[in-house]
Amino acid sequence: MGIGYGASDEQLEKQIGCVKYTLFCFNIVAWIISTALFALTVWLRAEPGFNDWLKILEAQSFYIGVYVLIGISIVMMAVSFLGCLSALMENTLALFVFVGTQVFGFISIVAGSAVLMQFSTMHSSLQPLLNVSLRRFVSTSEYTYSNYVLTMIQENIGCCGASGPWDYLDLRQPLPSSCRDVVSGNAFFNGCVDELTWFFEGKTGWIVALAMTLGLLNVICAVMSFVLVQAVKKEEEQASNYRR
Repeated sequence: MGIGYGASDEQLEKQIGCVKYTLFCFNIVAWIISTALFALTVWLRAEPGFNDWLKILEAQSFYIGVYVLIGISIVMMAVSFLGCLSALMENTLALFVFVGTQVFGFISIVAGSAVLMQFSTMHSSLQPLLNVSLRRFVSTSEYTYSNYVLTMIQENIGCCGASGPWDYLDLRQPLPSSCRDVVSGNAFFNGCVDELTWFFEGKTGWIVALAMTLGLLNVICAVMSFVLVQAVKKEEEQASNYRR
């Protein structure tokens, strides 16, 4: 009977070690991804030219999701160390706290990513904001500042008006040279709302993908932590029975 118990106890100890060190490795990966997410979101927020465009177009709501992801990436960097320590110490209370932080992290990451996508993708809340700003610039394109903004956007992005060249006709404004392709001389067909949205999508696509990868790691770490807690409790019960 003693031999059977010893073999079972040894097997449980090996399982605990396997889960513990796997969880440790996942936390190291989570820390790396959190650091990368923090770096990318701060870079996006601090990029001078990009920030200027959003100010001009009055579309700074774009940054709400960025702020959420910056905050959660900082929290997740700290939490990853908690996960490493709680796993190595096999402390059930610390592991339960860690599970709670992973659930919070997952919810925050999904929320932040959803908000960021809501202000950076096609058919999102970003497009009406861009449409209002661009149509205002088109309607006042005879003024120097409006003409400067439209020229900067249309030449750099390769677009015309808010929805297309017909915006100038609707608002009774002459079609500027910045609306035309320098090679063919034809007016750009796509409006600047769609072109700018695709431009913003390119900026945020990698950030959202990285954030969702971190969210997946949160789920994996939470499940593994819970499994480790149950295994540690079972080991403690077996040790207590053995002493009796």
